[in-house]
Amino acid sequence: MKDQEIFTFIEGETIDFVPLNIENIKLYAKWENNPKVRIYSRNIIPRTLEEMKKYLEPSDKRPKNKVSFEIWHKKDKKIIGFGEVSDIIWYNQQAYLGLLIGEPDYWGQKIGEEATRLLIEYAFNELNIFKLKASILVVNKGSWRCAEKNGFTRVATFKKDMYVNGEYLDNYIYSLLKEDWLKLKK
Repeated sequence: MKDQEIFTFIEGETIDFVPLNIENIKLYAKWENNPKVRIYSRNIIPRTLEEMKKYLEPSDKRPKNKVSFEIWHKKDKKIIGFGEVSDIIWYNQQAYLGLLIGEPDYWGQKIGEEATRLLIEYAFNELNIFKLKASILVVNKGSWRCAEKNGFTRVATFKKDMYVNGEYLDNYIYSLLKEDWLKLKK
C-alpha cells in the first residue's frame, strides 16, 4: 500500500475517505472474516475473494444505492476500514450509514466518531439525504456511543433481533434528520 497512489475524496483531521480500490480486496476479505471484527457487522458467512470482488463490481442492472469509501489513516499511511452510505432510497431521501474499522488496533481512538461525522456531512450536504438510519447491535457500545455523539437518536430496540455466537441479541435502531443535525451544528 505504500506505493499505491491515494486519491482523497473527503478529507478529515486524522483520516481521509478514498474510493474503494479492488487492489485492496485481500484486506477487505481479512476484515470481513476476522472473528473480532465480523461479530459487529453480523457477518456469519465466510467471504471469499471472488465474492468480495463480485460485490464491489459496478452493475448497470441495479440502481446506484450505495456509496462506499476506504478509511485512510493519514499519519500511519494505511487503510484501516471502510464506511458507506447505503440502502439509499432516492425518492424518500433516506439511507443507512455503515462503518467498519477493520484494524482493531485503531478502535477506541475516536476514529469512528470522525468517520461518522464525515459520512453524515457527505450524506446531507452532497447526496441531499434527509434522514439517516443506523442499525447497531447492543454489544457494540463503541458504535452506538459514536452514533449518539454525532446526533443520532435511538428510536427503537428490536428485542432478540440478531443471532450471534449462540445467543439472540438486541439491535438498536438510530435515526438522524438533516434538520436536527443542522441545529446541532449551530
